[in-house]
Amino acid sequence: MGEAGLGIDIGGSGIKGAPVDLDNGTLLVDRVKYPTPHPALPETVAEVVARLTEDLSGHVPSRSPVGVTFPAVIQHGIARTAANVDPSWIGVNVSALLSERTGREVFAVNDADAAAVAEHRFGAARGAVGTVLVTTLGTGIGSALLVDGRLVPNTELGHIELDGRDAETWAAASVKEREGLSFPDWASRLQRYYSAVCRVLWPDLIVVGGGVSREADQFLPLLDLPCPIVAAHLRNTAGILGAAALAHERRATN
Repeated sequence: MGEAGLGIDIGGSGIKGAPVDLDNGTLLVDRVKYPTPHPALPETVAEVVARLTEDLSGHVPSRSPVGVTFPAVIQHGIARTAANVDPSWIGVNVSALLSERTGREVFAVNDADAAAVAEHRFGAARGAVGTVLVTTLGTGIGSALLVDGRLVPNTELGHIELDGRDAETWAAASVKEREGLSFPDWASRLQRYYSAVCRVLWPDLIVVGGGVSREADQFLPLLDLPCPIVAAHLRNTAGILGAAALAHERRATN
């Protein structure tokens, strides 16, 4: 077994965690999951994270930091937005709060950013050089950007403007379902979205995640872009893996 780290993924419905083998990106034991408290206030969420950390602490060294994903823009540990959690999180230093409650060093990261790091370290973009864009097609469009493996945090490329509206309100997977779009019809919207992104970023690789990526063969071949676009390999474990990897890397550079 390689070096172990601990990753925790805070979502709107559940808070999940597991110890991770940081050499090969596998979970050392099955994920442990608790329901997300409602309302998802800082103190009540912190209690669940502390309980999860205690449950899993026997599988990682006591000195290991904890990586935690959070559904918000996270700037130097501080939540600047709040998606699927209570607005009272805005302005809270998530890393500091969770470090205090768990007794371990905690690194908080945006959930999409964590998933992208996991895909680069262990998944569809493993070893990729240059600019890698990872998008998640779901309720909205999540995005994350890496340049030569280094994360550019808190991109919000689902909100670029197309015809005077947020792109995700027109091209997300949830819109496909709501409007009953066929894969070809939806792909035409994705073509416009990804073409607009490519004109700005010129990525070397695009990775597409989200539940709909299981059907990637139904829509990715219909896209004509100036770079490869592939389906994500990691799904439910991506946030945990990426958070644990980032915490380890940040500890090493601090």
